[in-house]
Amino acid sequence: MFFKEKKGDTKTSDLARVAALLIHAAKIDENFSKEEEVIISKALLKIGADQDNLENILKEGKEIEENSNQILDFTREVKNMDDKKKIEIIETLWRIIYSNKEADMFETNLMRRLAGLLYIDNKIMGDIKEKIKKENQ
Repeated sequence: MFFKEKKGDTKTSDLARVAALLIHAAKIDENFSKEEEVIISKALLKIGADQDNLENILKEGKEIEENSNQILDFTREVKNMDDKKKIEIIETLWRIIYSNKEADMFETNLMRRLAGLLYIDNKIMGDIKEKIKKENQ
């Protein structure tokens, strides 16, 4: 589990901000598909979301993403994760991007910006990208 148990809805809010980042990546090519939503749901479950609360987390994530004008609003939770957890999120982002078999310039630009914001080395980012690209061929 990526998130420690927290009081109240703080854990849900943290997961919703991660969901917002994943949703942002899915929407950046202006084609938010059902397949991308499934990838996001699986990732959220993997990092600690409860199946019973998944719909609420996705709904809150969509609202956060729609009401934000910059990715900084929802990168904080990922930035504070350890490297292993960050890499899991980065892999999920690349899975979303390559779910349609190609990455456009807006998607690759987003990932370049996220590499800097999340302190992910360019080599590691490139290795993850190639790994996911091969999985989706």
